[in-house]
Amino acid sequence: MRHSKGYRNRGRKLLSKTPRERGRPGLSRILYEYKEGDLVCIDICPNYVSTAPHRRYQGRVGKIVGKRGRAYIIKVKEGGKEKTIITTKDHIKPFMQQLATE
Repeated sequence: MRHSKGYRNRGRKLLSKTPRERGRPGLSRILYEYKEGDLVCIDICPNYVSTAPHRRYQGRVGKIVGKRGRAYIIKVKEGGKEKTIITTKDHIKPFMQQLATE
């Protein structure tokens, strides 16, 4: 029997937390306000499955181009193309190198 090629296929290590990180993410991550043009790092939180982007984008850096309800629209370079990802604050964090230069 062939193995499944589902949406979260081969993501056990990638989409799991260490024992110290278990539970909900901190308030600082949820209360952070993003503006258009901000660079963000995609860091998938395995607690929220329905709003999570595909595992291929884990660790990628993208630019916020808009907001859709409480979700953000993010442009990410994938190969030679630019992809659009729609996800919530649970799965993104500010890109630290951008904050250091400001």
